[in-house]
Amino acid sequence: MLTGTEILTTAQMRAIESAAMDSGQVSGGTLMRRAGGAVVGQIRLRWPKPGRATILCGPGNNGGDGYVIARLLAHSGWVVRVLGLQNDPGLDAAEMKRQWREIGRILPLTLDELSAEPQTDLYVDAIFGTGLTRPPEGEIAAILGHLGRRAEDYRSKIVAVDGPSGLCLDSGVFLGSGQKPNEPCLKAAMTVAFDSPKPGHFLGRGPDVCGTLIIEDIGLRAWHTSAFPRDDKEAWGDLRAIAPHLQRPHRPEDADEMRKRASWLTKRGSGGGHKFSHGHALILAGAVGHGGAARLSARAALRAGAGLVTICPPKSALIEHLGPPDALMRRALDDADQFAERLEDRRISVISIGPGCGVERAGTMLQPLLSSRRACVIDADAITALSRSGDLVAALHGDCVLTPHDGEFARLVPDIATRLQEPPTKGPVYSKLDAAKDAAVRTGAVVLLKGPDTVIASPKGEARIHSAYDIPWLATAGAGDVLAGIIAGLLARGLPAFEAAWMGVCLHAEAARGIGPG
Repeated sequence: MLTGTEILTTAQMRAIESAAMDSGQVSGGTLMRRAGGAVVGQIRLRWPKPGRATILCGPGNNGGDGYVIARLLAHSGWVVRVLGLQNDPGLDAAEMKRQWREIGRILPLTLDELSAEPQTDLYVDAIFGTGLTRPPEGEIAAILGHLGRRAEDYRSKIVAVDGPSGLCLDSGVFLGSGQKPNEPCLKAAMTVAFDSPKPGHFLGRGPDVCGTLIIEDIGLRAWHTSAFPRDDKEAWGDLRAIAPHLQRPHRPEDADEMRKRASWLTKRGSGGGHKFSHGHALILAGAVGHGGAARLSARAALRAGAGLVTICPPKSALIEHLGPPDALMRRALDDADQFAERLEDRRISVISIGPGCGVERAGTMLQPLLSSRRACVIDADAITALSRSGDLVAALHGDCVLTPHDGEFARLVPDIATRLQEPPTKGPVYSKLDAAKDAAVRTGAVVLLKGPDTVIASPKGEARIHSAYDIPWLATAGAGDVLAGIIAGLLARGLPAFEAAWMGVCLHAEAARGIGPG
């Protein structure tokens, strides 16, 4: 089904680079020259007329990339000023530094020097890349703080190499200042990263501060398998993402993905079979005055392609659902015994429970639902009810999709949520991705942790990230109910739980982008 763009953690990226260099077929210097050349190529596309550039070079390999960029920009007609450190970097970065010194000076990397040339047209942030493990200090912290406080003045002129300096590329969290959404931090117009994106490009503050994210191929694909065999899930994992700010070179697998997606979606309109062959989704509704959420879910399940949708409120609330057909059928369910009897109908493919259901009613219905081992979407009030019973959590299984927002997640797995909120002191920072994966393993269910950076994780170690920071109108009442219904509809069609959750998030976001607010 949907695959998205493959993501690598920073540790995996370093292992691949090491495997490539250990092979003797490529050197660190060659990779550095390719990376610097790729950045300059993107700069020349965006700024075709040479101007004045300031290159900020850090102490390590990211700084080495910066010296390559400086030299190539100078050869392209730019007036280049380099700010760097009086240190001895690794051999490859030291060689790039030496080559720059043959044609230009290295000025001190200080705030005073940065401010000395106000007419700069372009700033290249090559201070810290993927290897940052501690908060920036001293003059570098002062520079980053200055650029952050004046982000609106500088942003359109900044190109970041790997990611904006200070950003943990495993978590999307800034080390030092800028951790919270309202705190100033360096923001780039464009970020150029190499080989594969990293989790921090899509999580937390990453999508906002990276600007347009461009992934450049620097010739490492051949060493992906040798560094991490594909069947080694613990080392490699299965992590992918979709995000609107991501640009990358076209690859053959992109076309394959689109063909698979189109093939699956067109099956919805095929004339064969009957309503039950397309699945029967049962949507539990709540008391009088609380049925709107369940109706939104039922309507979404229908539109996602379920062959039959039945909405099930208490008998006293059945009259509330006699209007336009949000579901194809309505059937009262008052208690757990009636529900258990209903679940004996094997034609029921999936149950959605939670939206508008009420915590007490959801808690009563969860026991027969989980005992039936039926595919289900557990959302809203049902997650709160679940969090109050260890026995219910223990009854979860791999066909369950849990869809918590941050507050519900904290009730469900409070220790994991607490760890996620701890102030970061060193990298890599424990991330939303880590938290969702840990919660999936603990519960044995698919966990869909909602937000502008939605993370879906399975107990098998699969994970997906969907960045929807560009759709603020999804943060509105009812959006989660619709998402739960879409996933229920896809489960009814026979998709595995993890795939249904992933495709549901993607369809939900694309509908929101296409239709707009409301």
